[in-house]
Formats: sequence, C-alpha cells, structure tokens
Amino acid sequence: MEDLNYIVIEGNIGAGKTTLSKMITEEYNARLILEQFADNPFLPKFYKDPDKYSFQLELSFLAERYQQLNQELTSRDLFRPFTVADYYFMKSLIFAKATLSEDEYNLYRQIFNIIYKSIPRPDLYVYLHVSVDKLHENIKKRGRDYEMGISPDYLSRIQEGYFDFFKQQNDIKYLVIDAGNLDFVENDNDYKVIKDLIFKKK
Repeated sequence: MEDLNYIVIEGNIGAGKTTLSKMITEEYNARLILEQFADNPFLPKFYKDPDKYSFQLELSFLAERYQQLNQELTSRDLFRPFTVADYYFMKSLIFAKATLSEDEYNLYRQIFNIIYKSIPRPDLYVYLHVSVDKLHENIKKRGRDYEMGISPDYLSRIQEGYFDFFKQQNDIKYLVIDAGNLDFVENDNDYKVIKDLIFKKK
C-alpha cells in the first residue's frame, strides 16, 4: 500500500462516492469524513428554485465544508491508519460555477481563494466517472425527494466542471476510475478492482 494518509473519493451526484468511502473505511478501519449535505436547509429550496437560492446554498456549503475539513484534518487519530473523505473542498467551486451567475461566481471565487490556501491537499484524489444517463438512473433509484428535479443538463455541467478542475491543478495526484459498468456494492470482484487501483496492488 502506498503511503496514503488522506484520500478523497469524489464524483458527480449519484456516482457512489459516499458508498465506496464507507466500504473502504470499514474494511481498513480508516477515519471517515462525510459531507453533511443533508443538514443544509438551503438544499431542498435550491432544487425547487435555483435562481433564488443558489448563492445562499453555495455560501453555506463553503462555510460548512471549511469548518468540517479544517477541524477533521488538523487533528490526528492514532488508531486509524488513514483518512477517507467523500468530498474535497474544491467541490465548492465546481458546483458554484454550475449554479451561480457570472457576477455571483466572481465574488464567490474571491472568497473561495482566500480560504482554499489553508486546506490540506489529499495524497490521492479518486474520481468515479459515471455517464450522465447512469447518474440520473442512480438518483431516481435512491429516491431522495429533493433530488428528483435534477436535470441531465445540470449533471453535465457538474461533470464538465470536474474535468476543467483536473486540467488546472498540478499539485494533486489524481486517479480517474470509469465506474459506470462497475457494481462495487453487489460484486466483490468489481470492488477489488477499485481497491487495487487505489492502493496499487498488482
């Protein structure tokens, strides 16, 4: 296993990042950091009226993610071999670009850049790539009421935002996994494939 102290597992909405993060941390007794998105009061409002609530939503997520990551990553757990998070702070900028107007985004980015400098970088950033059609299918299947209005166009913009992010960053090690045809929940072999890629097992 590589010297991995901090791993991020990311992906678009419905890609399975939280499920995979939980599976890995359970198997390896690692520390788990999960995004607390369900507690955000603006999220259901945003999905119903994005033009009205997008700026409030993105600012609240920015504050929550910073507070959580700053607290979790600056403290060590001697009984856990490494940390896995199901999101990275840069997610804030990716989603903001897809939801905010140009003027709002420019202001938001100024605030983001000030905060981002103090956030620790992961040793490995894993991105689960899943087609938009499959993402939409996964979202429908898990049945969260406030997600039912998510459009394929919105998922496409988020996906483009992630790949734009990868092109612009050169201080983070990335692993992009095409997970569209992998069922790592029900198929042990598929789960092993992903683990072998992350931990570089032959």
